[in-house]
Amino acid sequence: MTNKVEELFKNNYALLCLVSFSIVKDRDAAKDIVQDFFVSLWNKRDTLNITTSFEAYARRSVKNLSLLYLEKEKKVKKMGHELDLGREDIQPLLDKPKKNSKLYDLLNQMPDKRKEIFISFVVQGKSYSEIAESNGVSINTVKTQMKRAYAFLRTHKKQDFISVILISCSFF
Repeated sequence: MTNKVEELFKNNYALLCLVSFSIVKDRDAAKDIVQDFFVSLWNKRDTLNITTSFEAYARRSVKNLSLLYLEKEKKVKKMGHELDLGREDIQPLLDKPKKNSKLYDLLNQMPDKRKEIFISFVVQGKSYSEIAESNGVSINTVKTQMKRAYAFLRTHKKQDFISVILISCSFF
């Protein structure tokens, strides 16, 4: 099965990137979406039963993932627009003692770059590609830092679960 998935990847990656790019209009996001599709395919390889051609299945899946990406981006941008926080406004908010001081303590325990990336995404509503560009790192680095930030917060969720879930709302 490994060779089969590898062959499907090699034969369809470029086409699926074009399908995604035609929807999201972002080359890096399109590549990420197609990679996510193949990771999902790999994870489901033993239980997946495709009743149409692989190409039809893959196109439909990538199209749906691309549309979901656009919806998420739209929501994130809307939230960021509503918050309308600039980079210079973040540090005073983090320094202020508030009712969610445990949350601020957790954020301040993160490495500076990870905290900056996390806040850029959650509070400012920036996309991974925007964060990567502004910080001079790759999108995969942003993804990794976000995963690590969420993992760190999850490890402390037992202490203050509500604050972790409402992290984006706690900056008001």
